[in-house]
Amino acid sequence: MPLGTLDRTPPPFFRQGPSALTKLIFFSALALFLMVADARFRLAEPVRAALAIALLPAQRALQVPVQMVQGGVGYLQGLSGALQAERRAHEQLVLQSEKLARAELLAQENQRLRSLLDLKPALAVRSQAAEVLYEAADPYSRKVFIDRGQAQGILAGSPVINEAGVLGQVTRVYALTAEVTLLTDKDAAIPVLNTRTQQRGAAFGGAATLGGMELRFASANADVKVGDPLQTSGLDGVYPPGLPVAQVLAVERRVESGFARIALSPAAAVDGIRHVLVLEPLGVQLPPPPEPLVALPPKAGRLGTAPR
Repeated sequence: MPLGTLDRTPPPFFRQGPSALTKLIFFSALALFLMVADARFRLAEPVRAALAIALLPAQRALQVPVQMVQGGVGYLQGLSGALQAERRAHEQLVLQSEKLARAELLAQENQRLRSLLDLKPALAVRSQAAEVLYEAADPYSRKVFIDRGQAQGILAGSPVINEAGVLGQVTRVYALTAEVTLLTDKDAAIPVLNTRTQQRGAAFGGAATLGGMELRFASANADVKVGDPLQTSGLDGVYPPGLPVAQVLAVERRVESGFARIALSPAAAVDGIRHVLVLEPLGVQLPPPPEPLVALPPKAGRLGTAPR
């Protein structure tokens, strides 16, 4: 067979087509185009959503062993934590039992001493629980609204507390709600007693300090230290005595001024409160003040005699 008649084209298996460099340039340009088109026009969003739906059963099936392992580890950790919490609860119960026994002895001793001194029994403070609905819309005040009002017997001026201490005071009462002004409000004020020194003072809110409260009208040489606890004095006829109010945060003694600047930290956190306790003001149970005596005119004596 003459050589000119032979077919010199390679078989299909050995055909290479475009070169490797050409393929690289083409697919790189295609990938770049697809990325730009997806970023601009979200072309691959339906495809991605369809793939996510199709692969969801497989993903859930592959997550089962992982969830089982995590659940087993969590169960063991929770069991260990529950045992430790139970142990701490038993220890705390023993301590509370001891404190309760001592408190009962002190209460009996206090009752005997009050009977011996013929003192009147302490006033019983009535209270009722309430829930915070929302905060006031005024950004320059610290006030909240509770779900108790005139229908539930809430009175204006009632103290509001929680498990940590005093939160504020009821300032406005509506039919089914009431407005509570917190201690950190600029218009709030409360008389306090320093339990370390037994000195009385007045704490005010709205201070530009870290705690948001300050103890005003304290002399520059007053015996006040950082960490001193402040409680209600009970002399204002509103707050019962002995409720935690604040703690001394910082003391700044000014030489040029006769008063010290004392920053306070509230005992009860005013942020994130949910449930509170509304107390009845002490003034409701106190007896009314005596009426002032009216000076009577002197009686006229007999004719010709001076009155005795």
